[in-house]
Amino acid sequence: MNWLWIAWVVLGLALLVAEVFTSGFVLLWFGIGALAAAFTGIVGIDSLAIQFLVFAVVSIGLTAASRTIFVNYFSREKTGDSLRTGMDSLPGKIGTVVSSSRGALNEGAVKVFGSTWTAYPAPGEEPLEAGERVCVEKMEGASLYVRRVDQEADWRAKSLPE
Repeated sequence: MNWLWIAWVVLGLALLVAEVFTSGFVLLWFGIGALAAAFTGIVGIDSLAIQFLVFAVVSIGLTAASRTIFVNYFSREKTGDSLRTGMDSLPGKIGTVVSSSRGALNEGAVKVFGSTWTAYPAPGEEPLEAGERVCVEKMEGASLYVRRVDQEADWRAKSLPE
């Protein structure tokens, strides 16, 4: 009986342990591939070429499959609806004016999701007054451009994360 499968088990376990210390899921798949090659040796296939082929096919197949799984289930690229976080998530959200407009540019301050931002009324809007509810229309740099929203509208639906 060929004992080459022991080398595959050692390699597989070493790769699985090494995976704990890395940030990607690459070594995990190669560790599983090595264990699959060890299994072929255990069942009696003693050819190193066949064991290596099993190792390569399983490792590369799992790596490719995991890429597909991560793209399909953990991103929104396929639907065209990109996941917006941080500042990119602010347009369309509702906030409260905490400091009325002042100066030639009608600069004020708006609080959105607990953060206070420099804000300007959108083109065609009157100067901002403290306490008003506004919708973030766009962002330029670290400044918001906002429009007033109807006080009767259910603002909570828009202010919750999507």
